[in-house]
Amino acid sequence: MKFLSYFRAFSYAMIGVAMLALVLAGGLDIGLALAFLAVMIVSWKLEGTRWQLPERYGLAIVLLSIPLFYLDWHYQKTLGEPVERLGVTALAHLIVFLSAVKLLQIKKDRDWVFLYLISFFEVLLAAGLSFSPVFLGTLTLYLLCGLSAVTAFEIQKARRSLRHTETRLLVPPDSRVFKKDRRSWRTTEAARLPAVALALLVLIFVFALPLFLIAPRSGAAALTRSGGGLTNFIGFSENVTLGQIGTLKQDDGLVMRVRIDSAEPARGLRWRGVALDEFTGISWKKSADARRPEPVVERAGFFQLGTTESLHKLTTQTFFLEPLESPVLFAAPRAVAVQGDLPFVRVDGEGSIQSRRHDFERIMYKAISDTHEPAADELRRDMRPYSPAFDRYLQLPETLDPRIVALTRTMILEAQARTRYEAAKAIEWQLQRDYGYSLDMKASGPDPLSDFLFNIKAGHCEYFATAMVVLLRTHGIAARVVNGFLPGEYNETAGAYTVRQSDAHSWVEVYFPETRSWVTFDPTPSAGRVVPQHTGLKAQLQEYAEALELLWFQYVVGYDKQEQRSLATSLHNQVSDYGRTGSRLLATIKGLLTTNVVAFLIAAIVLLIGVTVLLFGKRIWEFIQGRGSGRSLEESRTYSNVQFYKKLLQVMEQRGVARDKHQTPLEFAGRLKSSDALVITRAYNRVRYGGERLSASEQREVERALLTLEQE
Repeated sequence: MKFLSYFRAFSYAMIGVAMLALVLAGGLDIGLALAFLAVMIVSWKLEGTRWQLPERYGLAIVLLSIPLFYLDWHYQKTLGEPVERLGVTALAHLIVFLSAVKLLQIKKDRDWVFLYLISFFEVLLAAGLSFSPVFLGTLTLYLLCGLSAVTAFEIQKARRSLRHTETRLLVPPDSRVFKKDRRSWRTTEAARLPAVALALLVLIFVFALPLFLIAPRSGAAALTRSGGGLTNFIGFSENVTLGQIGTLKQDDGLVMRVRIDSAEPARGLRWRGVALDEFTGISWKKSADARRPEPVVERAGFFQLGTTESLHKLTTQTFFLEPLESPVLFAAPRAVAVQGDLPFVRVDGEGSIQSRRHDFERIMYKAISDTHEPAADELRRDMRPYSPAFDRYLQLPETLDPRIVALTRTMILEAQARTRYEAAKAIEWQLQRDYGYSLDMKASGPDPLSDFLFNIKAGHCEYFATAMVVLLRTHGIAARVVNGFLPGEYNETAGAYTVRQSDAHSWVEVYFPETRSWVTFDPTPSAGRVVPQHTGLKAQLQEYAEALELLWFQYVVGYDKQEQRSLATSLHNQVSDYGRTGSRLLATIKGLLTTNVVAFLIAAIVLLIGVTVLLFGKRIWEFIQGRGSGRSLEESRTYSNVQFYKKLLQVMEQRGVARDKHQTPLEFAGRLKSSDALVITRAYNRVRYGGERLSASEQREVERALLTLEQE
């Protein structure tokens, strides 16, 4: 492989990988990318031929193409391009056109530099459009190709500027070094330059990693993406029409990923979103009391929402929330704190957590929840009456179907329930037993709840939760509806739950005044609470891809001060663990050595000998070789460098013959017209420029020649 082909190959690869990064980021259409690939192939074939575009033609085409950017921008605007994407597509088109023109024309050094800069701009544009870990792979490949291309570019420039006469002053034509340069490029630079580029790439990442970890990005917890949030994300506002959650469950769009830090997460885990207390007969909404925000204490990104009786009851969750058209923050039931790079946190009267909207941004935060609920026996003994503040949880529609009251009485009598808890469990169990789960069959009409209870008798979770709350309220039991998500599918590789829109769920919370707790009940049949488990090779690959994307988001996109502190704490704990382990090991060694002093002395001697061999082994071996050949170590060193040539120059100066500064060693030897001087000079060139060592016979020949010159 010729060096020029190597240079062109990596230059083309650098340009092609930059275009690939732009395509994977969604900034360029596949059709245009394939057309550009065809241009690259044609340009490669035309390199060095008369069919390449002259430079002045290429410049004229580039100047004439600039107005096309303005026209293309207006065309994209007429197509209804989103505001945040307006101009990006047109800019990508202009970049592709400029690169294609430059590839097809006759290229000088400045043209290659122009192509390199365009490719770098493409990578920057792709970085602004993509938040996927795929970008890291294309960036790594681009850096590798870029380092190889730029290194080859500089070598190519240096080779053109170096004259042949200058090489003669450095390397004599008959030396082995000159012969080495004429060897096949495939066995030298071809194997060396890519390895150098790879080593430089590794060094870049090694030196950049500490800076990356020490300096978190500004606003890194949110990255603008190419589209809006989940536009059909409904059921988490202050007014939810009955049936909206069922619409949400028919979509598999990703909502969030959740990682639980505790070793044993609570059973029946759910991600609580909004709680609604007022039922109109066809919809749920927040009452005026529920909308009233409660004060939240904030300290350095830590928002305290409540307290807990015991720290061992706490469950810490890390949420990686996708862009949503909702300000809701999700958490396991009874969140006591939220930690994250959030401008503010609000909590309404129902314990629902909200922050700013993030339609175009991913956000990451931690939630700490007390998921403990009182024991069943304790709840059965709860007979304390409700205070007037809980009257809103007993509210019923004005046009309530009287059959619902009768149905409640029947369910409680059949179960022989005597307490609030027993009544709630009875209604929960009978709804699960007597009604079916379906996303297709939906209650309708002016009274959808009655249609569900007495006609269709099938529906999804929202109908079951609404029915249980209304049935409980007719019996004087305070209850409310909660909309949130089931835990989702657990990804073992990522150690996190993947939560999709299809995991949306509604359940019931019942208040028990004795323990001042809201207790979760779920009347939906088990068929509506099963999280699908995917198996097979495709599912396994998808699991690895999701784990990689989660790591990318946590430590690249969402890496902020909070994550920095978490990482620093983890590293500090690990270092402390290693320190304690090392201390125990040293104590053990000390105990062993105290009981066996002889063993300690032997170990010390062996260690000393080993260190001596490692440090001075090479010199000792040279000394032994020098003794074996009848020479001292200093004499052996003399023949390993160029001291013998200095002796030749000293002998000649004593005779009045000095070497001129402009003369090469061989030219000086030719001037002397001495075969002995030529022998010494050739040996000098091999040692000085070829990096070789003289054999014993060659050293004797040099000694003989020096002795002869001294005696003459």
